[in-house]
Order: sequence, then structure tokens, then C-alpha cells
Amino acid sequence: MSFAVFLAVIGAAFLHASWNALIKQGASKMTGMLILTLVQGAVGLAIAMTRPMPDAHVWVWLLGSGLFHSAYKLFLSYAYEQGDLSRVYPIARGAAPLVVVVISALFLADQISGWEYLGVFVLGLGILTMAQGVFASGESRRLVPLALGSAMATAGYSLVDGLGARVSGDAVAYVGWLFALDAVFFTPVCLLLRGRAVLKADRRAWMMGSLAAGASYGAYAIAVWAMTVAPIALVAALRETSILFAVLIGWVWFGEKLGLGKALAAVMIIGGVVLTRV
Repeated sequence: MSFAVFLAVIGAAFLHASWNALIKQGASKMTGMLILTLVQGAVGLAIAMTRPMPDAHVWVWLLGSGLFHSAYKLFLSYAYEQGDLSRVYPIARGAAPLVVVVISALFLADQISGWEYLGVFVLGLGILTMAQGVFASGESRRLVPLALGSAMATAGYSLVDGLGARVSGDAVAYVGWLFALDAVFFTPVCLLLRGRAVLKADRRAWMMGSLAAGASYGAYAIAVWAMTVAPIALVAALRETSILFAVLIGWVWFGEKLGLGKALAAVMIIGGVVLTRV
């Protein structure tokens, strides 16, 4: 992985933590996520229509991606209703790189060195350690299975999109279409679960959701592009450095506690990132 790609993925990680913070701040997490999805889908469709249509075989990857993304956001919305940003986010993001690297090692042709494997392991362990406080601090344990569901969906779309973007040969068009399909899948699910009330939002909610959509689109467009020029497992792992940004945002913006456990886990995450660069 080149240094330029490395910096781009770290920037994407910051954008990812930022849009999660915007959704967490909203009164209705599901409504905020739906606004994000609708705005993102509209932008994606507009961009996709300026590019050549994907070949028929690419649509299989796009449909799978749309389903995984919808599941990811559904689990994440429910999880944020149960716990803090600095608890939900580490669990939701923590398991994903470990799943991705195992699948990549078994089934994909990406070449990953021993140091990089160690870096992914340390990084994942640090993120999971960050989340252990949910059992010690009396927080709602219901957030754990919801956040883990989000993590599994993250691993799914990371693999599908990394391979799908390579197959398509046009990462810009691929990202545009996947977000358009995500809106098609996610919207009826929200209406089914929450009814028409989920569509009720004031001007501030639309503004926050739209800002989150812009950050989310930029973060994932960078990540998918990076997956076309670097090993998928490494990109997926480096994206999880967003936990550092999320913890800082939770501490400064939401006033969440930053204890010794979180600090130690943050050091482990930084160590994992350094090892992936050895």
C-alpha cells in the first residue's frame, strides 16, 4: 500500500467517524439514517448516470452490496438507540477487519505479509478491547448483538465491494449505483418497522442528515477506490482507525468518559496501524 493510499484511507476514517457522530446526535437515529440514505442515494444516482452502465455481471455484486449496506445501517441505528458512540462504534467496527482478513487469506489472491497480519490482529484486538466496558459499566447489553450484526454486515460489504469494484473497472460508477440501490432497499424496511412517522423530520434533522450523507459518501468512495489498488483486508483494517476519531468526538462533543481502558485500547490501535506500514 502506497503512502498516498494510506493517507486517503485515514482521511476516510475521519469522515466515517464524523457521520456516525452526526447520526448519534439526532433525536431519532432511524430517521437520521433514512435521511442520510435518501440523500446519498440521490447523489449516487446522479453521479452514476454520468458514467457508462455497468455490465450485467456487475449487478450481482451491486445487489449484494445494497443488501449488506442496508443491514449494516439497520443494525447500527438500533445499536445507537441502546448505547454511547464510544461503545457501539468500537464493537460495530471491531470484528469486521478480523473477518475480512480471514476470508481474504483463505479465498482471495491478495498478498499480505506477516507483519501486516500481525498489524491487523493487534488493530482488531485494540478495537475489541475498547468495547469491553459495556459489561463493566452497567450499560445496556442489548447493544452488543446489534453492534455485532452491524460488524458482520460491514465485513460482508467490504468483501463484496472490494471485489465488485475491481470487476466493474469503474469505482465511481460502482459506488454511485450501490448507494442508489441501498436507498431502494433501506427505505421500505424503515417504513415497515417504524411506519410513516420515520419520515417526519424538521429542517435541522434534514441538515444534519445531509451533512452525514456527504461525509459518508466521501468516506466510502475513498475506501472502495483504495480497495481497487491495495489489499482489501488492509484497507478494511485501516478504516477501523476511525475508532480513534470516534472516541475523541465522543469525549469532546458528547462528554463521554475517557478512562484508562479506552486510552490503552487506543494505543493498541495505533500500534496495529504502524505494523500494517512495516
